Amino acid sequence: MKRIASILFVFILAIGCIKMKDENQKPTIYTIGDSTVKNGQGDGAGGLWGWGDPLVQYFDTSKVSLENHALGGTSSRTYRDKGLWQPVLDQLKPGDYVLMQFGHNDAGAVNDTIRARGTIKGIGNESEEIDNLLTGKHETVHSYGWYMRQYIRETKAKGAIPVVMSPIPRNDWNNGKVPRNKESYGGWAKKVAEEEGAFFIDLNEKMASEMEKRGEENVTEILFFSRDHTHTSAKGAVLAASLIAEGLKELKKCKLRNYLLDDPKIDFPVKKKVLIIGDSTVANGNDSIVGWGRELWAFMDTSRIEVINRARGGRSSRTYIYEGLWDEVLSQLSSGDFLLIQFGHNDGGHIDQPKYRGSLKGIGDETQDILRHDSIPETVHTYGWYMKTYITQAKEKGVSVIVLSMIPRNIWEVGKVARVDDSYGGWAKESAQLNDAFFIDLNNTIADKYEIMGPQKVDAFFPGDHTHTNANGARFNAKTLAEEIGKLRSCLLRRYLK
Repeated sequence: MKRIASILFVFILAIGCIKMKDENQKPTIYTIGDSTVKNGQGDGAGGLWGWGDPLVQYFDTSKVSLENHALGGTSSRTYRDKGLWQPVLDQLKPGDYVLMQFGHNDAGAVNDTIRARGTIKGIGNESEEIDNLLTGKHETVHSYGWYMRQYIRETKAKGAIPVVMSPIPRNDWNNGKVPRNKESYGGWAKKVAEEEGAFFIDLNEKMASEMEKRGEENVTEILFFSRDHTHTSAKGAVLAASLIAEGLKELKKCKLRNYLLDDPKIDFPVKKKVLIIGDSTVANGNDSIVGWGRELWAFMDTSRIEVINRARGGRSSRTYIYEGLWDEVLSQLSSGDFLLIQFGHNDGGHIDQPKYRGSLKGIGDETQDILRHDSIPETVHTYGWYMKTYITQAKEKGVSVIVLSMIPRNIWEVGKVARVDDSYGGWAKESAQLNDAFFIDLNNTIADKYEIMGPQKVDAFFPGDHTHTNANGARFNAKTLAEEIGKLRSCLLRRYLK
């Protein structure tokens, strides 16, 4: 009898623990939709964001979790056909929420060789049999409303709660007004939600009204970019997310409103920085002498990354540190930033004579003690030692470092551009490899291009001497560098290229 009682006690205890675990499990909010809900990888590529990413900042995440499963380019039809809905459906548990917004891509062609993502207009039961020209599969295409009904019904069947959104407006204007979509996808979304007993937020109307209050001049280049009237900037995505939060508060019977923060603090995406250090072949220069560092911004997505050129003419790997320039740069660097380093042109100068900028040759630990003209002692190190200092100190702060061999001079030997593989180019490469930094052989890459162009065309890049380029030469070098950054598969900086 005692044994039976013990077993019964353990059983009851186990059931209680399971029940307690279920009660303590946080509900999850899943967002599904197109690129206006999640743009690209959700990393702000091109400065574009979907509202599903900042939405998390409006909720108490100690009580609820959020997962953005939207994918750019999808319609209510293709989100299902591509197998994106099933993993979400499989995870749904009672008390979860699905926020859904489709429509922007549903107006596309039903069948073509490019996207084949359109749906039949309306909310009826019409269908069309096709042999999909894109996928090669036989398919039955339904109406927009039919697909939305499936999402709603399947969500409710799992005990989860669907919340339907009308698609955000595009940044189109007509006499100071933003067109609504009440007669199309916005209206159809509302009708289906009402018929199926789902919650509905008229995001299209809310956002269009807010845009009109601000005026076109305060919307374009702020909430949207002029180059794209569909996808929002970070501020536009935050506005949409805030209006969804507002809409949830207005849904008195929707318990999701209980998880909203009373006073959310919204953090906008912080731009990463790429800082550049080097000599006059990198520095901004003047009208006639321009370094590639001045031109690199043109090849970067400056809506997401800030290009800061801290190169200084006349400096070597040694003097850039000695003069305190490096300390200033290091103080500006933060985790996730990038550092580009190019030295060498001035490192071959005198070690113990003014301008005191020469470094010891090689990458070893040799040193030489000197007295500067002001009787201040200095211990001079090798070129590699200084490069190691830059790399290790930057990496300690979580910075990605790219070392560059110095750009070639306009010096030709028997039809070939002089290279620096046996000196600063080789030492730069070794320094990068030994200290786990990225390396780009700018010297050889540009020299190869110069040789294809020929001496006469290259001369036009060097109006004053054989070392310093003009604006055209700097732009050519910056473009070459951008191309090489794009080849660094494991370097995140390539994601910020235009």
